[in-house]
Amino acid sequence: MGPTVTEWCLIIGSACHHSHPLQIFEYNGSALVAMVGKNCFAIASDRRLGVQLQTIATDFQRVFKIHDRLYIGLSGLATDAQTMYQKLVFRHKMYQLREERDMKPQTFASLVSALLYEKRFGPFFCQPVIAGLGDNDEPFICTMDCLGAKELAKDFVVSGTASESLYGACESMYKPDMGPEELFETISQALLSSVDRDCLSGWGGYVLLVTPTEVQEKILKGRMD
Repeated sequence: MGPTVTEWCLIIGSACHHSHPLQIFEYNGSALVAMVGKNCFAIASDRRLGVQLQTIATDFQRVFKIHDRLYIGLSGLATDAQTMYQKLVFRHKMYQLREERDMKPQTFASLVSALLYEKRFGPFFCQPVIAGLGDNDEPFICTMDCLGAKELAKDFVVSGTASESLYGACESMYKPDMGPEELFETISQALLSSVDRDCLSGWGGYVLLVTPTEVQEKILKGRMD
């Protein structure tokens, strides 16, 4: 004789309890990576918006502009990402009015961290990737968890459901002091090869390449399945 209805409820409830917290981050699927070159940086994301395994859109924006030399990518729950971006734009505009200058990347990272930690008892289900050019055109990248614990890096940072395969691809492809063209090629290949190993992200890619003099924006064609 199989389990009773009550026993099935207990089994399912137990399974949901153990898998629930991480599923929120994986609900929409995402892949984000930022990489440093010589006086330049690139930040890239996939373009898929899904509801678990169902694809809703293939032109979803995950990388947002704060100012000409500073960008943020938000992986995790898409609704929280958009809410958080609006809050960050508001806070940066208030800073510009008060200080009459743009925020430095390091300062902005602290602002994002404080905003996330402020909501630690009911957090935004987002894992940000911040990339910018600071003083003397020095590139700055960092990522953090949903509670605002910063992780700084000198080479690359990754986030999203494809983060494990992104780590592997970036570790094997990254070289220090790459020029803009080589950096673009490296980050693009790392992104495209990684999202093929994650069924929750993909459907093409979006790459921003930022140098002291220009910003290049490119859409990558990838596997559409």
